Amino acid sequence: MKTVVISHLEKRFGEQRVLQDINLSMNSGRIYGIAGYNGSGKSVLFKCLCGFLIPDGGNIYVDGKSMKKGEMLKDAGIIIEGPAYLKGETAYKNLSFLYQIRNKIDKEYLFQIIRKVGLDPESRKKVGKFSLGMKQRLGIAQAIIENPSILILDEPMNGLDKNGVEDMRKLFLELKEQEKIILIASHNKYDMELLCDECYELENGRLNKKW
Repeated sequence: MKTVVISHLEKRFGEQRVLQDINLSMNSGRIYGIAGYNGSGKSVLFKCLCGFLIPDGGNIYVDGKSMKKGEMLKDAGIIIEGPAYLKGETAYKNLSFLYQIRNKIDKEYLFQIIRKVGLDPESRKKVGKFSLGMKQRLGIAQAIIENPSILILDEPMNGLDKNGVEDMRKLFLELKEQEKIILIASHNKYDMELLCDECYELENGRLNKKW
């Protein structure tokens, strides 16, 4: 079983304490939700967890081992503040460029991932012409392409229509059954109730458990 533990995490920007004594333990096969208004610090927390920001205090442990200062979270698929795309290329080309950095190209596997998020792998439409919802689907494909054990997803339903939201709910529950650790930030209370085994609210820099 994989574990991620956030222990007494602190983060400040100048005099502002954005995160105060944050504690959260996560295990494989469970979905964790973080709710909070815009500016409450959800993205800051996710960036600290992923290694994009260095905390001012506390520790993050992965499988019992403390992450070093400046270390990036490994074996993780991440969506924070919108993924970057090659706008002049198709969905398939975007994924293939990303995938071939560490793997040999497997066209059928990439087609499978693209279909899994509800896009057409053979479409010639350039990503620059995609709707916000299509870009979000592609971002989720980028997050899961390496079959990571951990998923860190900041507002993954953003821009999706009703069908897209339903598709992603099914996908996240399927990934949960594959023993992933999934951490989601969302404004949608129904998504949280439907998906999350545990839900927390981030307010005034502190994390409070809702259920």
